[in-house]
This record gives sequence, structure tokens and C-alpha cells, in this order.
Amino acid sequence: MDAMTASRHVALLVETSNAYARGLLAGIRKYVTDRPGWSIYLAEHSRHETDFSWLEGWQGDGVLARIENTETADFIGRLGLPTVDLSAAQLVPELPGVETDDRAIARSAVQHFADRGLTNFAFCGDARFRWSTKRGHWFGAHVLARGSQAHSFEIQPSGMRATDRDRLATWLLRLPKPVGILACYDIAGQEVLEACKIAGLPVPDSVAVLGVDNDELMVNLTAPPLSSIEPDTTRTGYLAASLLDQLMDGHRLEPGLRLIAPVRTVARQSSDILAVDDPLVAKALRFIRDRGHATISVEQVLRHVGLSRRALDHRVHNTVGRTVHAEILRVRMGHVAELLTSTDWTLPQIAERLDFKHAEYMGVAFKKATGKSPGQYRRDSNGAVARQDFGVPAPEAAPTEQT
Repeated sequence: MDAMTASRHVALLVETSNAYARGLLAGIRKYVTDRPGWSIYLAEHSRHETDFSWLEGWQGDGVLARIENTETADFIGRLGLPTVDLSAAQLVPELPGVETDDRAIARSAVQHFADRGLTNFAFCGDARFRWSTKRGHWFGAHVLARGSQAHSFEIQPSGMRATDRDRLATWLLRLPKPVGILACYDIAGQEVLEACKIAGLPVPDSVAVLGVDNDELMVNLTAPPLSSIEPDTTRTGYLAASLLDQLMDGHRLEPGLRLIAPVRTVARQSSDILAVDDPLVAKALRFIRDRGHATISVEQVLRHVGLSRRALDHRVHNTVGRTVHAEILRVRMGHVAELLTSTDWTLPQIAERLDFKHAEYMGVAFKKATGKSPGQYRRDSNGAVARQDFGVPAPEAAPTEQT
């Protein structure tokens, strides 16, 4: 098909009511911009919408759909058009699909909590969604691999009602403390934070909370602001559109989901905890994290804590599995990674912002830490490869020059 002379009529059965779906739509839009030739059909609707009367009489060529209920699955079947699924539910298993990698999300969440010294883990899921069940499964598996067991709470299939917060608060009170809770998505994370208020549990000191989706509205609507894992929705939508184009060209594709790893973990106040029994280790780690956007040395940390290097290295390594120098490097490199993926700044600009004397040194240190040059890391992140989770606050994420 000559994209400049013909149009393909594509329906988007994707809700417009949440940040995740709007991210998918942004990825689809990017694909259409890169490869013009589609005429898009989209109606404003919610996640559970089953009224597709707006497509009555439509003569289309293909569909991108979030097939999360049997009504949508039946409608897709009646259309009989090339379709790519954007849901983990897989209600039409013969279709190709693209979805977020829930195993990778769970792994990032467990690492996020472990980096903060937490040894108690819990999951708040939503029984209405298969992707929530998968996230809960993998979260439990990653916790089990650490020799522990995850507690769990399920929002019922009828959805979260105001009176259910008391039930959630009761569950929270029974958990061992301090505990890190992964909420299956940001709305569930908001519910956990509100239930903590009812239970009188301080956040993050007793309960550290992490959501999924990094919905800018939801994460900042809560008090305190909600930490969240950001899925790569733009890449997901873009890949789904590319697959649909292949189907409409007559190609056969393997059924099943193509899984897309998350972009990053955005740390905010809801998980800003250092649950470390050793007060001197906690003091050292806090000093490093508070000053990771600038050059700091091991000697500065030693003076702040008042221990010898050998003694502090031993205690820090027993707590987080790294030396003081390695922890400084991890935090500093996290800040570099964040600026590479969230800005279009040049390497000299990033080096100046993070107090590196030379951009060349920063680049060498970054490649040694990640296995990739800063340029390759930025290209992979923008184009589709999962970004490394350094577990540091996103707005000020980053490494150390010489320690």
C-alpha cells in the first residue's frame, strides 16, 4: 500500500480514562506519525466499556484493542478483522498481543524495597484484572527467592468501595513492620495510603508503598506522594501498531504476548525509607542518597559517620551487599541514567549538573557500571530496551566521580 495515496481504517478499542491507556495511544500516535496512512476511529470510554455502537456500519481494516472482558472478545470475533491485543487477559489467545512485563515489574519492586533495607513484603492486588494476578504471582516468587514470603490483599471483583478501606486497614495493621507494599497499580496504591491513615500507620516509616503506572495525577493526589513503576507504554503502543500493519499486509504472526519491560522506578516520599537496624549504616546510606547529585567521597561519608573505612565497609556490605564506594557509584550512576532518559541534555550538560569534572570520565564510569555508553543507553531507552533500575529518586537520580 502506498501510505501517501491510501488509508487503512483502524479502530482503537482502548480506554481513554487512565494514564496507562493514554500512554498506549501516544505510542500508536507516534507510529502513525512515522508511517502515515492510517485513518483512526476512537471514542472516549472507560476500561469496562462494552458499548461499541459507535462502530455500527464501520468498514474497517484492523483493530487495536484492550480485550479485558468477554463482550469485547465477542465483538472482535464478529468483526473478523486483523487485531492486536493490548491486554494481559488473553481472552482471545489466537491473537498476537503486546503487554507490560509483569515479571520485570515485580522484580523492580522487590529490589526497590530491598535496597531500602526492607525484609517484609506485601502485595495489594485487584481481582478484576489478570495482569494484577500475574504481578502478584511474580512478586511472591521474587520475595520467595529471597527466603521470605509475601503477604497479599485482594480488592474484590466488585471494585473498591468506601467501606472496604476498613478491611484494608485491618489487614495493614496485621502485617509485620516495617513492610514494603507493591500496589498492582496507582489507584490501588492510593487506597493503601488512605487506609494507612485510617489505621494510624506512618508512611513510609511503618508502611512503604509503591504503585505501578506513574500516573502523574494519581501519584501526586496522594499524601504523601506515591512512588511508582513507570511502564513503557509508548513503546508498547508503537509495537502493537507495527504488528497490526504487518497483519493488514497479510503476514502471519505468532499468537501470544510480546512483553515490554518497565522504564524505571520513580521514588517519591511514600517509599522514602531506610529500614536498617544499624543506625550508623542508615546514617551513611542517607548521607549518600541525599548528596548523590554531587561529587562525594568515601572520606566524606566516613567523617559523617565516624567509623574507619574497613569498619563501615563491613557493616554496609552486610546490610546492602555493597561497599561504601559501590553504593556511592550506584546512586551517582542512577542520577546519570535518569537524566539520560528524561532529558535531551548533552553529556557535558549532564556532567555539569551532577558535578562531574569531565564528561569523558562520567561516560567511562557509566559504561563500566552499566555495560553501555551513555549514548547507547539513551538510544536503547528511547527505542525500547528496559532501563536499569538504580532505585534512586527519579527527579534527582545519579553516580560518583572519585571516592
